[in-house]
Amino acid sequence: MGRLVRVPRQVQGSDLSIAGLSDDMLHPGIAGMPGQTQMVAGDNYLERIAKYVPAEVLAFSLFINSILEQAVRTGGKTAMMAGFSVTSIAAGALVVAMTLVPLFVWYVREPGDAWFTNAFVSTLAFPFWAYAMNAVAFADYRDGNFAAILLATFTVVSGLVTPRAPRARRAERKAQGNVPKEGPRLVEAGMS
Repeated sequence: MGRLVRVPRQVQGSDLSIAGLSDDMLHPGIAGMPGQTQMVAGDNYLERIAKYVPAEVLAFSLFINSILEQAVRTGGKTAMMAGFSVTSIAAGALVVAMTLVPLFVWYVREPGDAWFTNAFVSTLAFPFWAYAMNAVAFADYRDGNFAAILLATFTVVSGLVTPRAPRARRAERKAQGNVPKEGPRLVEAGMS
């Protein structure tokens, strides 16, 4: 299981074999036969819910928020840091953290991950999580019950977002060795 949501994909039968066993052991008498192509599903609903949570960026945001919250407790709503109001810094930190979510998802992606879908949903999820975690940027609008309802609703709905399987043409091209956009190159006669 990867860190990001996986795209449904097609695999050859030999790709589904048990580690350490050859195809001859699994399918005696049909050695050398190409394996059947089979569709492997992506992540299920609960796995998608868990993977769409931008946990690492939330941890960073929680750390920054705790510093800002301490400043608000000691200085009140008009607290200042380096000549700026703490609420302005909190709003800026919220925007920076939301910008970090898709960058982080892009950074940790692996082949087969639906990183674009994951980045989109995780970025949408971030403000819901920040609101539920009592972010200073939302201090004037904070309502714990409403935060719980929003977060639960978004979480349930986010699991319904599934990445699309790659189109057959793209999968064909990939299997043939990534044919360049301008098409196959022609070899001139007499030159090899």
